[in-house]
This record gives sequence, C-alpha cells and structure tokens, in this order.
Amino acid sequence: MSGPGEGKIKIGKADVYLHLKGKSNASVTHIDIELPELNKIIKSGENTYVGGKDGGVFIGLKKNMIERAEKKLKENKYEK
Repeated sequence: MSGPGEGKIKIGKADVYLHLKGKSNASVTHIDIELPELNKIIKSGENTYVGGKDGGVFIGLKKNMIERAEKKLKENKYEK
C-alpha cells in the first residue's frame, strides 16, 4: 500500500463489504465498495475493471469516467 502521495486526491472513506452469495440478494459472492462520491465518477450500471496491488486494489477508469473525475477536480469538488 503506497498511501498518500503527489497526484493522489482523497475522495472519502468507503464502507467495504464482503457480500456473500445468497445473502441480501447476492447471486455471487463479491466485494461492495460503498461511497457516494464514486457514483459521480462511475455511474450506476457502468462497468470498469479492478486490479490487485500490494495492500489493496485499484479501479481502472474508462475515458468517460476519467473525464468526469477530472471535471470534479476542476470544479474543486475534492480536496487537493
């Protein structure tokens, strides 16, 4: 895990859950990351990809998601 650094903007503290198949309507076991700020970048129903890294994961963004994230930065919606 690399932690804070140049070019990293904190957008909040997420609730992260291991959601088990057959519980709360889950059809497969998966990980839920719940943070309203993420939906301003990744809209409900959109798909992207996740990769593992030491100490955590990263979420890869598609072009339209990158554009939304950069727009939020220009609007000063996130602390720098």
